[in-house]
Amino acid sequence: MTSATTMVGRPSRRPRRADPRSTLTPSSGVALGVAMIWFSLLVLIPLAAVVVTAAEGGWGAFWTTITNPQTAAAIRLTVFTALGVTLVNVVMGPMIAWVLVRDRFWGKSVLEVLIDIPFALPTIVAGLVLLSLYGTDSPLGVDIANTRPAVFVAFLFVTLPFVVRMVQPVLEELEQDVEEAAMSLGASRFTTFRRVVLPSLTPAIAAGSALSFARGVSEYGSLVLLSGNLPFKTEVTSVRIMSSIENDNLVGAASVATVLLVISLLVIVSLDIIQRRVAARG
Repeated sequence: MTSATTMVGRPSRRPRRADPRSTLTPSSGVALGVAMIWFSLLVLIPLAAVVVTAAEGGWGAFWTTITNPQTAAAIRLTVFTALGVTLVNVVMGPMIAWVLVRDRFWGKSVLEVLIDIPFALPTIVAGLVLLSLYGTDSPLGVDIANTRPAVFVAFLFVTLPFVVRMVQPVLEELEQDVEEAAMSLGASRFTTFRRVVLPSLTPAIAAGSALSFARGVSEYGSLVLLSGNLPFKTEVTSVRIMSSIENDNLVGAASVATVLLVISLLVIVSLDIIQRRVAARG
């Protein structure tokens, strides 16, 4: 009786689930701490310093800076051009990656190297190359110097490799047996690509697009020679920030940089959410 009462009075304990936050070993904890300190020194603290500098003048000074007609025009040109270039890369990047992975042709190894040139080439040298090709003395007969298309071309040049290099490894690991099985069941090539291949590539495309947009809004060297930096026409935010620093207006420069930081974070987070949802559904 006592035993039964004791069993009734004391509910049985359920086995505790393993806490996912307690899986770090001591060595892993040390490594995580070192990584966070390193990341903070290189990224978090400098970003916080920019935001703090932008806030020194108060909300009124911040709003006055970013709504200045010349600054607002530079922000619009930079953001919309970066978005347009990202959309182009979303289409062209997977196409180039597909050719490099699925096709065999003469000069393929040369093309592999050429794609990585924007990564290795100093941006000011890239600007000189673009000016030589598309400036007033263009051997191609295409003169876009000091025009808005010059900004678009410069952004395209420096962001080309991002989507290609993100998609290419995924394509290489993708099993072609699944595609062949889908086509053997009556699916067309387009349907197979849309229902089988594209869902697997979407996370990589989203990641490459985020990198492409972030690189575009921050670009300076490759366009500074070709665009001419004309206010209200070809002046981008990086040039505007440099002008503020040269005029000893650190608060204004930090304000514009903060706006770009917020916009970039919103775009990157949105693409990351899309990537995660597609991966979860896949």
